[in-house]
Amino acid sequence: MGEGDFWSSQERAQEIVQRVKTLKGWVDPFELLVARVSGARELDDLLALEPDPEMDADLSAEVERIGVTLEELRLRSLLSQPDDFRDAQIEISAGAGGTEAQDWAQMLMRMYTRWAERHGYAVEVTDVSEGEEAGIKGAILEIKGEYAYGYLKAESGVHRLVRISPFDSQARRHTSFASVFIYPVVDTDINIEIREEDLKIDVFRASGAGGQHVNKTSSAVRITHLPTGLITASQQQRSQHKNKATAMQMLKNKLYQRELQKQLDRKAELDANKSDVSFGSQIRSYVFQPYTMVNDHRTELKIPDVQKVMDGGLDPFIEAYLKQLGGAPGEGANGAGNAA
Repeated sequence: MGEGDFWSSQERAQEIVQRVKTLKGWVDPFELLVARVSGARELDDLLALEPDPEMDADLSAEVERIGVTLEELRLRSLLSQPDDFRDAQIEISAGAGGTEAQDWAQMLMRMYTRWAERHGYAVEVTDVSEGEEAGIKGAILEIKGEYAYGYLKAESGVHRLVRISPFDSQARRHTSFASVFIYPVVDTDINIEIREEDLKIDVFRASGAGGQHVNKTSSAVRITHLPTGLITASQQQRSQHKNKATAMQMLKNKLYQRELQKQLDRKAELDANKSDVSFGSQIRSYVFQPYTMVNDHRTELKIPDVQKVMDGGLDPFIEAYLKQLGGAPGEGANGAGNAA
């Protein structure tokens, strides 16, 4: 970064700066924790020589806080998939059931908004479809902040509500469903950077009509992109320089389409994981009556305080899911990228 030509390529420089920022986001908290542990040990040694009840209580409290921080870092270390560092897009859709299901979808929207606010993430409602009487038919939220997708990916699936419906004049118990799906927010502007060392450029004599000039001058250009094997060529112009520019533009177009297809394939892969919004496919049940309980059917974690969960208290479920997932190897945790 200290080199004179570092900013000659703005895009490349910004990628490097963001990578450094991401790595510092891992290193700085760890170094701070190491310093806190060292300080606690020094205080413990001091108390062994000169006991002090008040300082001993302070040390106990600090040890407990260090344990919490260590657990947070350990949990974050499980976020190792390539897209984990990104912002998250939450897509909420009410299932069958009319007003009751639409009200449930709105309750989920509030729950995720509260969770995001608790963690200091920015929330943007990009689309919402209001219900006829109450609630929403669907909504799309963007949660902006580092590793928002990594944490929230645990929420993808069908969510089931059991309660006495406030919309039922006979106060009967209803079961409602809503689907939640989490997408990583990827860059919409694809930056195509072509390095000279990745190119093999051949010049040759053009063929076809054009008289002696075409036959005697090596004006045609063929470019091979070595990392992908893509080949483009141009021989329409008499100028080798113009043919090279045309072939380069053709190569950029091909690389752009290649990257765009990768994004489309990734989205299709995520879409394929969607479940039907119906009984038996739920990942979590929220029971308000006849008892209160939130039960995650994947991890078997149960929390009786349903109101706390609905107020954004999702961390225990997220932690249990990530621990069960085990943080499969990938590049995301230590990779570059801007999730803010």
